[in-house]
Amino acid sequence: MALQGNLRDFSVSEILQLLGTQKKTGCLLLEKDAERCVVYVHDGRVVSAREPGMKRDDPLVEFLRTIQRFSDEQYRGLIAIHKETGRDLEDLILNGRYMDQEELAGYVERQILDTLLTLAHWEAGTYRFDPAVTWTGARLVRLSAEGALIESARRVDEEKRFRTRFTDPHQLLGVRDLPDPDASLSEEERELFGIIDGQHTVAEVVAAAALTEYEAHEAIHRLMEAEWVEFVGRRDPGAPEPEAARTPVAQGLRFAREAVAVIVGLAIVAGALAGGRWLARPSAAASGPDVFAAAQIRDLRQVLELYRHEHGAYPERLDQLVED
Repeated sequence: MALQGNLRDFSVSEILQLLGTQKKTGCLLLEKDAERCVVYVHDGRVVSAREPGMKRDDPLVEFLRTIQRFSDEQYRGLIAIHKETGRDLEDLILNGRYMDQEELAGYVERQILDTLLTLAHWEAGTYRFDPAVTWTGARLVRLSAEGALIESARRVDEEKRFRTRFTDPHQLLGVRDLPDPDASLSEEERELFGIIDGQHTVAEVVAAAALTEYEAHEAIHRLMEAEWVEFVGRRDPGAPEPEAARTPVAQGLRFAREAVAVIVGLAIVAGALAGGRWLARPSAAASGPDVFAAAQIRDLRQVLELYRHEHGAYPERLDQLVED
């Protein structure tokens, strides 16, 4: 029997908690105005937050493009194959060897949590749970409904903190201090260190990062709490960016071109400092030169830290690294 009603009477969290407690299997459809979301559960565990197939507004597609894991060319290729075969996006990704199952499962989980965060803000709309509609694809993740709801609630609380700290999206972000070489940095924090340069606003950094909006704000917040990043000014909306750094991409590319020879020559050193990250990290899909530039900057930063440790200061020129 289908379960249906209005979100003004029961929140999304309450509905999912009920489905988890009763170990239900089926599809929860939620609609608000022109928006539509689905959450599939199996034995009370969340297994997907997208519809089978590959629609243009598929949340997993949007997520993978947001984090720059898919290039436009790869996206068009997947669309073409889907039109010919009708196969599900996750199946196409795995069989096309765009990534392995473990990596894809991690992205599916992140996309589910991102969707649940969106749904946590829905205070109006309708819901319908249909036990006859089940997830037919591989169940790459099986998230506890309770655990997913706790994480969603935590993110809602964190968003309130972000709104307090990032009251002005036009404030400029700059590096205050670099972490020690042995400091534990998340991949999200490393991603942002390749973008923050004192020339770009909070909004621009969030947009340029290969992260979701929530993940980017969370990482910036952590970097500021650690006093590695700070506000360094403000650029009025509509004001031109500095000629020397129109975008993080342009600045990163100029720096990366100069740094390529250094990085190649010191690849072994950089690889060791980065914990073998060059070799161990799955290769990202080509999504434009900005990702390449950011990666080069992040790895070169490790070499710069080694130089500072040995000489007590950073080099004034890149050729000093070669000479050293």
